[in-house]
Amino acid sequence: MKQERSKVKSDILLRVRLLYVLFILAGGIVLARLIWVQLFSSEVAYNAERLAGRIFTEEVIPAQRGSILSRDGEPLATSIFRYQAAFDFASPGLDSLKTFREQADSLAKLLAAFFRDKPASAYAKKFREEHARRYRLVNARDTSYLRSEGWFSRMMDRMRGEEYVKRRIYDTIRDHTPVTIFPREVDFAEWETLRRYPLLNWNMGMVYRLIERDERIYPQGELARRTIGLTGDKGNYGIEEAYREELAGRDGKAVRQRIARGFYGRVAGGDHVDPVDGYDVVTTLDLDLQDVADKALRRQLETQNARWGTTIVMEVRTGEILAMVNLGRNADGTFAERENYALSRSMEPGSTFKLATMLTLLDDAKMPPSTVYDTHNGDPVTVGPAKNIRDSHRGDREIDFRRAVASSSNVYFAKAIWDRYGITGKKQEYSDFLRKELHLGETVGLERLGERKPSITTDWKVPDPGVMLVKMAYGYRVRMAPIQVITFYNAIANGGKMISPVLVRELRRGERVEEEFESRTIASSIASRSALREIHACLQAVCTEGTASAFFRDTTRVRVAAKTGTAQITSPTEGGRPYLGSMVAYFPADEPRYTVLTTIETRAQPGKAYYGGPLAGPVVKRMVDYIYNRGHDWYARIDDDGPRRYPERIKGGDIVQVRRVADKLARRTSFDSRTGWGRAAVDSLSNVSITSLPEDRGVMPDVRGMGLKDALFILESRGLKVRFSGQGAVVQQTIPAGTRISPGAAVTITLK
Repeated sequence: MKQERSKVKSDILLRVRLLYVLFILAGGIVLARLIWVQLFSSEVAYNAERLAGRIFTEEVIPAQRGSILSRDGEPLATSIFRYQAAFDFASPGLDSLKTFREQADSLAKLLAAFFRDKPASAYAKKFREEHARRYRLVNARDTSYLRSEGWFSRMMDRMRGEEYVKRRIYDTIRDHTPVTIFPREVDFAEWETLRRYPLLNWNMGMVYRLIERDERIYPQGELARRTIGLTGDKGNYGIEEAYREELAGRDGKAVRQRIARGFYGRVAGGDHVDPVDGYDVVTTLDLDLQDVADKALRRQLETQNARWGTTIVMEVRTGEILAMVNLGRNADGTFAERENYALSRSMEPGSTFKLATMLTLLDDAKMPPSTVYDTHNGDPVTVGPAKNIRDSHRGDREIDFRRAVASSSNVYFAKAIWDRYGITGKKQEYSDFLRKELHLGETVGLERLGERKPSITTDWKVPDPGVMLVKMAYGYRVRMAPIQVITFYNAIANGGKMISPVLVRELRRGERVEEEFESRTIASSIASRSALREIHACLQAVCTEGTASAFFRDTTRVRVAAKTGTAQITSPTEGGRPYLGSMVAYFPADEPRYTVLTTIETRAQPGKAYYGGPLAGPVVKRMVDYIYNRGHDWYARIDDDGPRRYPERIKGGDIVQVRRVADKLARRTSFDSRTGWGRAAVDSLSNVSITSLPEDRGVMPDVRGMGLKDALFILESRGLKVRFSGQGAVVQQTIPAGTRISPGAAVTITLK
């Protein structure tokens, strides 16, 4: 009996030991698995990343794109944030039907009054229908629950036989698809008002998300569009493309937690990075001159039934481009900014290139200006190997250098160049002088904006080197873009100093200048003093007795120096032989301040011009007259001493900014509000009074006296469609101030 007990005991101990071993093995396996998962396996990190990706998301906070401004700060391209509210009608915050309907009815009345597009009942109906569609109760059933909580109350209920009560419960089906509620996107000022309305002020929890969109607008329309550029699907070019990174800024980021489908809440203390807005690009463009040049060139292109044209206005001393117009013909016959012809069209310039020939003869070949050649009265002649060289006019036979420039004689310059560089075998010296001394073989610094490189030959191993030399003398077999031609002439106007043109003046962030751009000196002098004196006299003779005399013969007001040019384009086109007509002028001739160029491509047509003078001259004439008349005193100097001057008027707008300006310039400033929008008036004692505009968005504000930027912002924020004309400050508005307005109404403002 005893032995049998020992056997049973041993058997039990064996089983216990086996269980211990199994438990130890299982624990070891679990421990090994934990070590593997924690230290060696990527499974945990992968699953954690998937889970975090479903719960948390990193949202990009877009930076606001910088604006492109004119030289006086007027917007050429700017960005405006637009907002839309996307509601989650299945949000638990809206489960209380009674509260939801009360708040939704209030919101409907406010939105109807704000947008004025439909009655409040339509808004309320939409809210209720969307809520019923997105939030549904299904699977109705009864359930029992205790009537009371405490034991005493439960005992009393039991004695009455009312311990349990029945209640009907439902399953809920929620569709969290966002629904937009505004009839249109709103700007920031409008959103600041709307966000105070019921439901939009989060009074029932997070029931919507705000959708932001950065919209790029061009307040000046098509004016200088090819220079300003465009971004997006329609194309990338101009300043918008060249300064893409500077304008774009740096996007920020924010970590958000998923609340429902399409709805996220910002995580406090997350890894947030604030966005850095882009730089504002300040150009050298003068909107006033740009507008005048656009109208003048457009009128001439239409009158002459031309193909395309470009006009450039440059400041002599600084190289700043004040206007750059590029107009090309559309399929329907209208003209628009289709291509930047000023920078990208590298073509044979024709007789405007004779300026290079003149400098070469005077400075390199040392030819006396008194040298005379027979031009054969416009009959075709042979010069070296080149045949059929002729002038476009008759009447000249033996003429000197100055007369040859005034009449733009091809024969004179062809003979002069052939005698000094053809017969003598100095073709290479000729092209070297053009490239190295006159710097005509290089770009002028606007490559970033699409400038094409000029073509001045360096290789004379061609089938007809002699013909090429003769043709180059009067502007063929070379290729230059209009911007390079005007830069060359500007160097003559600038006393021989060639500087690069400047189109972008500075980069700004707010009021702080981050980077400034100035002209680069290409050559300190491209001509001797004696050559410059002779060139100045010759170019003035072009205006008084030569090919530009029809426009600038009268020297009583302002004396102009100019050169015309005509080139027959070799590429065939339909509808007539194509020509390129140009005129370049600088003025006043005795102290140049501005250089103007116009180049137009057309074709020979009955009754239409195709020579440079009559084709491009009217546009250049218009620009010279306008610039001269705009300057009240060309030679006046500003003295620091003398009586202090006060402004006669100050533009209205943002009251904070108007006050800042008025405090600096006026005697005394008074105002009825420190913030908001207001009009400014200057009295006879030079005191400035600022009157705030009424806040009622249903009333037409008085924007007279404001600049275009502020007037556009105020009127568009009230839902108006704005058209404008002119430059300066608003002097007239078609809807009188104080009139009740409705969104979508059109108003026209006139600036002067």
